[in-house]
Formats: sequence, C-alpha cells, structure tokens
Amino acid sequence: MILNGINIGILLIIIGLYGMVAKKHIFKIIFGLIIISTGLVLFFVSLGYVDGGVAPIISGNNIYVDPLPHTLMLTTIVVEVCTTSLALVLALKIYEKYKTLNIEMLEDL
Repeated sequence: MILNGINIGILLIIIGLYGMVAKKHIFKIIFGLIIISTGLVLFFVSLGYVDGGVAPIISGNNIYVDPLPHTLMLTTIVVEVCTTSLALVLALKIYEKYKTLNIEMLEDL
C-alpha cells in the first residue's frame, strides 16, 4: 500500500469516526471530530496536488495546480477551529454543572 496523502487522509477519517462512535467521553468525541477534519483537509489538499505543477500565475509552465481545494481547506480549518473551541467550552460548562463528561452518566441524569 502506498502511503500518500489521500490514503492517510482516508485512514484519519476512519480513525476519527471510530473515536466519535465508540467512545463515551466528551473530550474523546471532540478529538475524534478534530481527527476527521484533519483527515478531510489532508485528503482534499492531496487531491489538488499536481506533480510538477505551479501556481496559476503568469508563467511559462503548462502544468498548473488548481488553487480551489487549498482555498476551501483554509476556510475549513478556520471553521474547524471555531467548532472545536465551541465544543470545548460546552464540555467545560457541562462539567461545571454535572461534574462528569461521560455520555452514559449524563443520560442517567
């Protein structure tokens, strides 16, 4: 198996999905979400890579790299940071109120 950015991105997405589905601790679920978004960014940036390509600025090269996936992933990174900070603040507030971060214990309350 060749370990390139596309395969590693898919592997990170699968690991993050496992972390979100199988774990019962809120921080582990948030970290699974972070791993999924990192895998998505790596996957799409790797899709936009062209071997030997250059930025589509005035040049004499005929092979260009499409800048759209990279631009969209910069926006995704900003949204991911905002989502992560909101999730961590909500986890902090849940802990302050219920003194636990375990999903099963929160369901019983």
